[in-house]
This record gives sequence, C-alpha cells and structure tokens, in this order.
Amino acid sequence: MSIGNGQSAGTPLATQDTRSVTGHPTTGSPATRVLGIIVLLCLPLVLWLSFVATPPDAVQGESVRLLYVHVPSVTVAYVACFVTFVASIMWLWKRSEWWDLVGSSAAEIGSVFTALTLVSGMIWGQITWGTAWEWDPRLTSTLFLFLLLVGYQALRAASPDRSSRSRRSAVIGLLLVPNILIVNRSVQWWRSLHQDATLFRTDLDFRIEGLMLFTWMFTTAVGMVLLVWLLFHRFRVGWLANRVEERQLSEAVAARRAEATP
Repeated sequence: MSIGNGQSAGTPLATQDTRSVTGHPTTGSPATRVLGIIVLLCLPLVLWLSFVATPPDAVQGESVRLLYVHVPSVTVAYVACFVTFVASIMWLWKRSEWWDLVGSSAAEIGSVFTALTLVSGMIWGQITWGTAWEWDPRLTSTLFLFLLLVGYQALRAASPDRSSRSRRSAVIGLLLVPNILIVNRSVQWWRSLHQDATLFRTDLDFRIEGLMLFTWMFTTAVGMVLLVWLLFHRFRVGWLANRVEERQLSEAVAARRAEATP
C-alpha cells in the first residue's frame, strides 16, 4: 500500500489483493475469519457465565452481573485509546498513512466501548446508587474521554485535506492517555461515589475469586479478541476509502485538465 511519504510498505493490516469470490475488494482474510469464529463461539459462553452461572454478590446482589459487561468494556476502551495515542505519536514522527489509519480505527472502536461503559455504568448506578448520573469525578472524566474520542472523529470528518485532518486528530490523540490516567486515579484524588479498584484487592472483604474471577477475566479476553477483529476490519475499510478518495481526486483533476484543453 502507499503511505504518506510516498514510499511503499507491506502490512498485515492492509489488504493489498484481498478480494472476495466476486472479485470485489473485501476486508476479510483467513486471520479475521478465525478471530470472528472465536468471538462467535465465545459469546454464548460469556452470556451464560455473566448472567446465569455466576452467583450474585453478597453486597450488590444481581446487579453485579452488569460489571461483567462494564469492566471489560472499559478495559477494551482503554486499550483502543492507548493504540490511538501511540499511533498519533508515530504519525507525527513518520507521517505515514498506516499509522493514521491505525489511530483513527482504534479511536472509532474506543468511542463505541466508552459509550458502552457509560451506559452500563449508568444502569448499574441507577440500581446501586438510586441515580443514573452524578457529576462524580470518575463519571465526569469518563464522559470527557468519550467527548475527546468524538471530537477526534469530528475533526477528521470536517477536513477534506488528508494531511490536515491527520495532523489535527493526532494532536487530539495525544490527550487520550493523560485523560485515562485522570479517570483511573480520580477515585483516589477526589471524593467519589465510585468504588475503588476491586479486581486486585487483597483484603478478604473485597476479594474476587473462583467463578466470578474467571468470568471477569474470560469476558475481558473475549473483548480483546473482538477489539483486534474490529481493528483489522475498520483499518481495511479506511484504506479502501482512501483509495476511492484518491481515485475521485485523480478523475476530478483529469476532468478539469480536459476542460482547460482547447
């Protein structure tokens, strides 16, 4: 594929000659099909473990089942944001299309999982706190993270020039990891309704073990596989969109030249 500095680079994410049986470009490949099959096979087990097999919590009761969605969602969102952060740094250094597409693809996926984090957290808050939303430090900083991701994509959609949109979105991408650090430490830095970290606590009153711990870990692992699967496909959609954009630009330039020719 062609990258921003005009050089050619092969990459496992880009589809150079990946075509369906009809001969049209496709975002699928043997690797993505394997990942998709893994996710499809694991999803019923995830649902069964989360909402049937695991016991209710001694304190939270049945509402603890929402955390099997909430915590993996925020974990996947954090990883996607970190990918965008690294891709933004690399684009500012290398100015390559590859890193630009990696960053934008991960940001789009991260925004979906951040939204899922907010929604599942609001449902859990309504059950546990009696209110779906409070301007709590953890909730507010997570909302700001979501707005950063939406702003990242809005900047890309607003600029027709590829270099300009890549540069502006990369600057926004640099703010994601600092914001995640604020989200992560907000419970310790400010008074918060949100509970402290639970997964790695060692005190007996809050220890998570057995089937509950396995479900938490398994659901998170499936979420990470889903993230990789989505990242592959979204990257390839972006790469094909760039090729269409370049073709349309070339056709427009050729048409203008034809009009200018006597």
